[in-house]
Order: sequence, then C-alpha cells, then structure tokens
Amino acid sequence: MLKKSVRQFLLNLFRGSARSESIVPLIKSRRAELSALSDAELKAIAWRAMELPDVFALCAVVAERVLGLKMFDVQLEGALALAAGKVAEMQTGEGKTLAAVPAVVWYGKESQGVHVMTVNDYLARRDAQWMGGIYEFLGLAVACVQQSMGIEDRRRAYACDITYATANEIGFDHLRDGLALHPREQVHRPFAAAVIDEADSILIDEARIPLVIAGGEANQEPLAYQVDRVTRHFRKFRHFTLDEYARNIALTDAGIRAVETSFGCGNLFTEENLALLTAVQDSLHAHAMLRRDVAYLVKDGAIESVDEFKGRIAENRRWPAGLHTAIEAKEGLALKAQGRILGSITLQNLISLYPKVCGMTGTAATQADEFRLVYGLEVEVIPTNRPMIRVDLPDRLYATKRDKEQAVIAEIQRLHSSGRPVLVGTRSVEESERLSARLKLPGSGGGIPHQVLNARHEEQEAGMIARAGELGAVTISTNMAGRGTDIQLAHGVAELGGLHVIGTNRHESRRIDNQLRGRAGRQGDPGSSEFFVSLQDDLLLKYGAENPGIEPDIESVQRIAEGQNLEIRRFLHKYESATEGQRQKIQQRRQAILTGETPCSSELERLVSLRTIDDLWADYLATITDLREGVQWLSWGGRDPLHEYLTSVHSLFTQIEEQIDGEIEKRLGEADAASLDPSQRGATWTYLTTDQPFGTASERIMRGLVRKYRRRT
Repeated sequence: MLKKSVRQFLLNLFRGSARSESIVPLIKSRRAELSALSDAELKAIAWRAMELPDVFALCAVVAERVLGLKMFDVQLEGALALAAGKVAEMQTGEGKTLAAVPAVVWYGKESQGVHVMTVNDYLARRDAQWMGGIYEFLGLAVACVQQSMGIEDRRRAYACDITYATANEIGFDHLRDGLALHPREQVHRPFAAAVIDEADSILIDEARIPLVIAGGEANQEPLAYQVDRVTRHFRKFRHFTLDEYARNIALTDAGIRAVETSFGCGNLFTEENLALLTAVQDSLHAHAMLRRDVAYLVKDGAIESVDEFKGRIAENRRWPAGLHTAIEAKEGLALKAQGRILGSITLQNLISLYPKVCGMTGTAATQADEFRLVYGLEVEVIPTNRPMIRVDLPDRLYATKRDKEQAVIAEIQRLHSSGRPVLVGTRSVEESERLSARLKLPGSGGGIPHQVLNARHEEQEAGMIARAGELGAVTISTNMAGRGTDIQLAHGVAELGGLHVIGTNRHESRRIDNQLRGRAGRQGDPGSSEFFVSLQDDLLLKYGAENPGIEPDIESVQRIAEGQNLEIRRFLHKYESATEGQRQKIQQRRQAILTGETPCSSELERLVSLRTIDDLWADYLATITDLREGVQWLSWGGRDPLHEYLTSVHSLFTQIEEQIDGEIEKRLGEADAASLDPSQRGATWTYLTTDQPFGTASERIMRGLVRKYRRRT
C-alpha cells in the first residue's frame, strides 16, 4: 500500500498542483528493488501491480532488459505528466517514444483500450514494433492500424490493450462505424484513453480539419471548366482586387461585366445565378490565392494539398468540393468524384469523445493557453536530460526576399566549406526547390552537393533526415519534414560546432520555428540555429511592418498572429459545437437500432431504419452547408449571424428528428412493394477537407461581392 503522502501527491498531480519530479525518487527506489528479480518474477508482479509507482518502475526495468535502454529521470517525469492527463513538452532527442510507455501501460492495464496517436503510418508501425516487446513482457497486447488494412485486421488491432494509429485513421474508422449496417462491420469499441504523440500537430495544427466520409455518384460539374476559360484571363486590379493581407478577393465592376457578358446571365447577383457566382468565386480563389508547389502539387494527374505547417503532402486531403474542382479545372485535370457527404468530424471533436486524454510534443509551452482553453489540458515543461547548449543566434533582417535568399546561399556555402552540416528549413516546396536550383549553380552556391526533403519525397524522409548530421551534409527541407526522427551527429561534427539550422522564414506560430530549431542540439549536442527574415515575407506583410524604417519585433508580430488564429479557431468552434452535439445524438439513436437495443420487427425494418437515418442526416448536412453559404448575408441587415445560424440548425434538427419515424414507415412500404434491398449502399470513400474560417473560402470572398452588389442596387 502507498503511504498517505504519496497518495496525496498523486491526487495533487492529477489536479495539476504538483510537479512530477518529486515522485521520481520513489519510482527509482522501487526500480532498484525490482531489478534484482528474474523475468518470471517480474511477469508475475506485472499482473498484480496496480499502483502507479510500481507500474512505472516495472516499465523502467523491463525497458532496460528488452531494449537495453535505461530510462532517464526526465523520461519518468514526462510519463508522470501523461499519467496525470497533461501535455508534456519534451525536447527533440529526449526519448519521447520510450517516455510514453509507462503512461500507456498505466492506461492499458484498465483493459478498456488505449490509443496511441501518431502523425503518420510509418511512426505508428515503427513505435508499435519498437516498444511492443515491453508491452508483451508485461502481458499487454499491442497492435498498429495501417491505412491498407481491412475490417478484420482493424477490429483485431482495436481489440488490443494498446493500439498505435494515426488520428486520421481512428477518425475515419469512427465515421465508417457510423454507417455500418451490421455490428460485425464496426471495428471500434467505446473510446477510453488517448495518448497523443506530436500533440501540437494533432490538437492544434490539424484540429480544425474535418474528416469526411462520402458516397454516391460522382458530381462532375462542367460549370467549373466553363468559368475557368473566363477567369484564367482575369488580371489583378482590372478584374479583381485582393485585400492587404491577400485573404479576401473581390470582383471589380469590369470583372462582373466580363462574367455577365460571357455567360449572358444578366445580373450576376440574382438568386438564380448563385451557382455561377459561387463557381466564379472558387475559380478566382484557385487562380489568385492558391499557388502550385506552394499550396498544392500536381501528382499523378491529381491535386495533392500541401500542409502549410509541415510543408509536405497532406495525405488524402481535399479542399471543399467547389474549390477543389476549380483547382482541377485550373490545372486542366479530370474532375474527381465529389459524391454526397454522409458524415464528418473534426479531430478536435474526435478527441473530445475520449474520457482520458494526454499528449507529448517538443513544443507546447507557447500554446499553453490554447491547450487549456480548448481541451482543458495543462502543459508541463520537462527539463532536458543534459543541459541544452545549442546557440540560437539573432535573426538576420533584409529589405527584400532576393537579398535574403542570396545571404542564405552565401551562409550555406561558408558553412559547407568548413565541413559543418547544415539543415535549411523552408516554408514551401517551391522555395526548397528554388534554393536547390541555386545551390547547383557554380556561380551562386559553388555546385554544393545536397539533398532536398519536401512533399515530393515524403516516403524517404525518415532516412534522409537521419543523415542530415553527417560531415558536410546540406539538407534543404520544408519546415516539418522528418518529424519523429532524430538527427545524430557523425564523428567529428561536434568539434565543428554540430548541426547548424537555418530558417528561411519566420512562421505565424513561434512553435513551428521552435520545432525547426529543435532539430539541432539534441541530448546536449552542440548546435546552432539562425533565421533569415525579409520585410517582404508573408508574416510581416500580413501582421507587421506597419512603420517603415523601424525594425519589426518579430516575436511580437508572431504573438499577434497566434492570438488572431486562436480567436478564429474558438470562433469556429462556436458554430460547429451545435452540429457535433446533434451528430452524437443521431448516432446514439442509430447505434441502438444497429445493436438491437431498440427492437425491430424484422431484418428489413432494421435495414430500412438505418438507411433512412443515414439519408436524412446526409440531407441535413447538405442543408446546413447551404445555410453556411448564405448566413453571412444576414449580417448586412444588422442581424447576428451566429444567433441566426444556431437558431436555424436547431430548428432543422428538430424537423429531422420528427421526420425519421414517418420516413421509415414510408420507405418500408416502398421496399416491401418493390422487393428492394436496402443494404445495397454503393461505394463510400473518405478524405480530409481543409481548415477554414466560418464556411468556405468562397464565403469569405462573398464579403467583397456583397459590397459590389449593394453599390449596384
């Protein structure tokens, strides 16, 4: 039994009023006792161990025996923070994968299943295999979920005590479960605990991105191509204008006349021309605001979205239907199936389904307020095992992007000549390839050998980033590439000063910059970092440089950007929270029918009931999408769009609830009369769409169009 003081400490730890290092000596003492036992004796104890210090001590002993890795005190502190339901900030190279294991075991011993969320399939597979021996020694079953798996393999993986998977795969499986027609088609059991690796990426960067399941016939809209033939010839200032931050776009009078003349549609702003107006908005956005090799790539005849935070392909992600189609038309590609949206959930709402949540990342402190406000998660900063000796140099500021880029090339050349490895973090694929081309020119970079790591080569990124610490290595990388892989210094590199990191831009979030810095100086290694900034960079054009001639305070500008982005995410959540509650309510009703908790008189009635609920919910999603398209018109009449939206969705949902029983009865009669098989659904597919301010990108554009319309009328 634990002493009263230890029990009180654990209680305080879970309440957030105690730091974890004060219990580490107790765990170490217990570890020393357990290390004298045989494997068989340890396994016998593992079955009985119920107190946290015993569980953590067991994990530490077993990790050393199975993997040959001795857990540092700071790793135990990180594990304690996870067990207390916090976000642990641990620097790159501090062993986060192993540090998570004691907490995962702690949650896993409850036999309700713990999901360890990672950012890609490779890390899910690697970590499950790497740490699997520890779990199996302790009598816990472990598996991983991969994108290529079928239903049976997924169900077996989720049935284990511990399941490693990407947050996206877990979310897509949740959506597919919500459309199952038989219990055997569902793979999840009730959610219990989530341990989130790279928590800042999943809980902040990607939290607002909706996961979508769609089905039905392809919805190929030739209007997008007709519009593209007109708008691709539009010119800025003559046919359209952009606001000062390049966020919103508006047609000029000349642009409006060009559309009305080309389509012979009369007044573009009348109700019957809404589809044309929307297609024009999407097309303008695609041409003027989304750049190839920056926002997206064209790969194998398809549009591949590039994640703005990671600088690499966002797998299986699409823009909202109309905008994605406009980009396909812009690039002359075959239109892809849009289908009908059958269900959707954001990662933020997915995480809220877990009773227990914790996470770890190399950078969390700058977003501590958001973790607390949005998720109720406190951040605990874990010290490094060895003193951090990396030198973070002051930013270099230049007047133009051209001057900045020339200075970056010169600095790479200087460092390379000394044999010191250099990692260059860029903002986009386009920038990384432009720098690469410059380095190949004898006149600019001296023909410096290097490797480029960006969204085009994500399959090889782990191996490539691991070699970035070799003598004389030059690696050009998008900011977040290779995350989850340590850069180890080759022999002789430490004496040269270690890895030097160059950032070619400051990001809107300080956290992203800190992640790039963190690639150097791991585990007490020497290293340094430096950012090159110009007054023409996006960050300063959007948020700073208001006083010409005065050197901007970059971190103050970043705080402004972070604050605005947080407010946008909180604002969006207000609109979304109502429909998420409705989704859960309708899903509970559906699940009761699926499992037989709500009796059905026949198999036919059960299937008809499930399909009816699915169809009505899909209709409802389409209706509220249309509502979002039009809701901000109301704001011009002095009415509150949030109030109007919430009032409308409540009324619409009440209608769908009242409609279900009658529609089931009607469809049941039709199925009996025609001998229809309601189990034949057709194909479904999943994808991610993009984060966006309330509504779609085209709705933001509409603000400018409304002004035009008001002037003309």
